[in-house]
Amino acid sequence: MLARENRLTSAADFKSTMKQGQKQISDHIIVYLKRDEAEPHARFGFIVGKPVAGAVGRNLVKRRLRAIARELLLTNPAEYLTVVRALPGAAELDWNRLREEVMTVFEKTMQRKPKV
Repeated sequence: MLARENRLTSAADFKSTMKQGQKQISDHIIVYLKRDEAEPHARFGFIVGKPVAGAVGRNLVKRRLRAIARELLLTNPAEYLTVVRALPGAAELDWNRLREEVMTVFEKTMQRKPKV
């Protein structure tokens, strides 16, 4: 579980991050990254819809994404908001492949210098 200060909780936060942030797509995930200098902590949100898998598969994907987000918190600057959207097929990936894909997409998004 991510600490409360590291979670996106409101629909408005998700919407603004997805609308105003940089977007990077891979085969199984989409990462939206928005820079907000007023944020004291990096915050993450996850979207894992029904097309991804059944309830058990969706929960597995969410747990794995939260674990990956905890790793990213160690190196992620505090002013970034991140939304990770799982696409169909994400539930079939093993842990290492999902982690590698998220890390790669996240790094590509960071290099694109997200909008302020």
